[in-house]
Amino acid sequence: MSATLLLLAALPSALGLARPDGVGTLPALGWNSWNAYFCDVNETKLLSAANLIISLGLKDAGYEYVNIDDCWSIKDGRDNTTQQIIPDPNKFPNGIVGVASEIHNLGLKTGIYSSAGTKTCAGYPASIGYEYIDAATFAGWGIDYLKYDNCYVPGNWSDAKASGDNYNYSTSNTAERYRIMRDALVAQNRTILYSLCEWGQAKVWTWGNETGNSWRTTGDITPDWNSVMSIFNEQTFISNYTDFTGHNDPDMLEVGNGNLTLTKTRSHFALWSLMKAPLIIGTDLSKLSQENLDILLNKYLLAFNQDAVYGAPAEPYKWGVNTDQTYNRTNPAEFWSGDSSNGTIVAMLNTLDSTRTMRADFGEIPGLDADGPYKMLDAWTGESAGCVKGGLDAQVESHDTAVYLIQEYCEC
Repeated sequence: MSATLLLLAALPSALGLARPDGVGTLPALGWNSWNAYFCDVNETKLLSAANLIISLGLKDAGYEYVNIDDCWSIKDGRDNTTQQIIPDPNKFPNGIVGVASEIHNLGLKTGIYSSAGTKTCAGYPASIGYEYIDAATFAGWGIDYLKYDNCYVPGNWSDAKASGDNYNYSTSNTAERYRIMRDALVAQNRTILYSLCEWGQAKVWTWGNETGNSWRTTGDITPDWNSVMSIFNEQTFISNYTDFTGHNDPDMLEVGNGNLTLTKTRSHFALWSLMKAPLIIGTDLSKLSQENLDILLNKYLLAFNQDAVYGAPAEPYKWGVNTDQTYNRTNPAEFWSGDSSNGTIVAMLNTLDSTRTMRADFGEIPGLDADGPYKMLDAWTGESAGCVKGGLDAQVESHDTAVYLIQEYCEC
């Protein structure tokens, strides 16, 4: 057993999967090919995305992973001698190692995809039974990030039916499937961030923190408001499982995709940032509008998401329209706050279909004095809201999210 694995075994589960050089301590920032290209992925598109991450200023903002999703290999099986998965030579004429090398030369990192089953979700070779071979292969290719999916699970690996609310899912076959790959990755001489794409089954948030650096908590996101709100609502009830080294993953960003309006896109990005979720862009960067790029580059939301002092996400301090604090995918919690190195961040999500006045009342926000007064900053515009006493009223458009930083005391 490696020294790193021995350290992991000795850690309490709350501390999560500690990796060398702090990898995975904060939510991952990057780009993934799936939502942009699905199976139509190749070397040219990966390198184009990598170069755009630099030219658009995303690298300077902290986005660093360029991740290859499904469909990168041939479908006909593994190498007869080495048992390695074979990259598709038509899509990747220089192999994955060639792409990874070019991406590394740009100062970025490379991610890849597999599944904890016999096939990937698109029917390509996957990793169950080959975990150590694949982990060693990925490390040899220079991979920095593994997204590990949950398709084509063999019957002998299915879970027994849970019994009662106190069932220990960490003993499930699902948890064991993901632990095997964890151990294989930790055994390598290369640090690979481990992203569990487990779809929220087997209560992954209860054991994911000792297994991976992030864990998918739901099914796939789609670029529409109902999907964004439904996924966000589910995170409301499990947010306490996110902190340094381990993060709930509500799936990739749909900024730039589908029929999301600018206000809905602002809410999507703001809420994912406040949840301390991985921020993995999933769009064709060559078609990204300046308005959507500005959202992805918002320095105040990125600073909260990547805060090296405060690892906990923002939490709801008032539900708003949904006053009974129950599961409500249409009107989830609307008023959120969290501590950060830049002050207390406060967000007000308008779930209604019309503009309304929403109030950030200091007396309701944890840790603040009811009267203040405080300096406040609009996180979207960067403009000062002045020295504010008691609270602030904001006109919030339908499905938009107002975000403010409440900073030091001031004199009004």
